[in-house]
Amino acid sequence: MTTHELSDLIGRVSLGDRQAFRTLYDRTNAKLFGVCLRILHDRAAAEDCLQDVFVKIWQNSSKYTVSGYSPITWLAAIARHDAIDRLRARKPHAAELDEALEIASDEPDPETAEVSRSEMGRIENCLGQLGPKQAEAVRGAYLDGYSYQDLSARYRMPLNTVRTWLRRSLISLRECLQQ
Repeated sequence: MTTHELSDLIGRVSLGDRQAFRTLYDRTNAKLFGVCLRILHDRAAAEDCLQDVFVKIWQNSSKYTVSGYSPITWLAAIARHDAIDRLRARKPHAAELDEALEIASDEPDPETAEVSRSEMGRIENCLGQLGPKQAEAVRGAYLDGYSYQDLSARYRMPLNTVRTWLRRSLISLRECLQQ
């Protein structure tokens, strides 16, 4: 998605266009989730953070101004700031931490563990259907939080080629997982 298209979507969101908001979400949620996950290191917290980020985008889209910066930079800054705020807010007191360690178990219950194993098996199977470089790029971007630029440098490929890989790979994964 081009800078102009993203700017246009943000402008339409500021006017209350729900379809533009859905499109903006579809086009940017993976990148913003990666930003949140990289900071929080907790998938559930990153998902909650992402939800709040899109609420903030909906509420503050009128504050976006077209400038020399990419709109994805503005969106990523919102995600980054929200994730950092959450990280700062969740530092527990030492006594609460000791109490939690006494109660907590490191192992998930058997049902949760089996569901996780099953889902991971499905995901790994679908990733296996991609080319090796594409699967590695998907893991890097969406599990390890690497940016498109990082992956472009890693594979010595043009940035747009990496973006195309990831987009096509995600479409293939979605189709595979829906079967």
